[in-house]
Amino acid sequence: MPIGLLTLEIHILDAQSLKDKRQVLRSLKDRLRAHYNVAVAELEHQETWQRSRVGVVTISGDTGYLEKTLAEIAAESERLLGRDLVSQNVEYFEDQNENQNEDQNEGQNEEGV
Repeated sequence: MPIGLLTLEIHILDAQSLKDKRQVLRSLKDRLRAHYNVAVAELEHQETWQRSRVGVVTISGDTGYLEKTLAEIAAESERLLGRDLVSQNVEYFEDQNENQNEDQNEGQNEEGV
């Protein structure tokens, strides 16, 4: 089952304190969680006023749906953050345990035939 990770690199120029930064991030997280079935977390720079790296993760049995959803989330993030969004990166991962389990099940089925 594919897993998608969208990483957002953010530089909040107007933040004068951690409180300002957290307000921007809370708004982003709440918006993404409300509209998409995703997990959102700050990954780095928690104690830096103006910088943040945010990870958005989702999982789906359909790779096409996963790609479409992450593209929508990337566009929504860009709309919400504007000039504060420095970069974004999308990565996909396959669940290795699922592949091993399928291989084991195929081997058992072939032995039983």
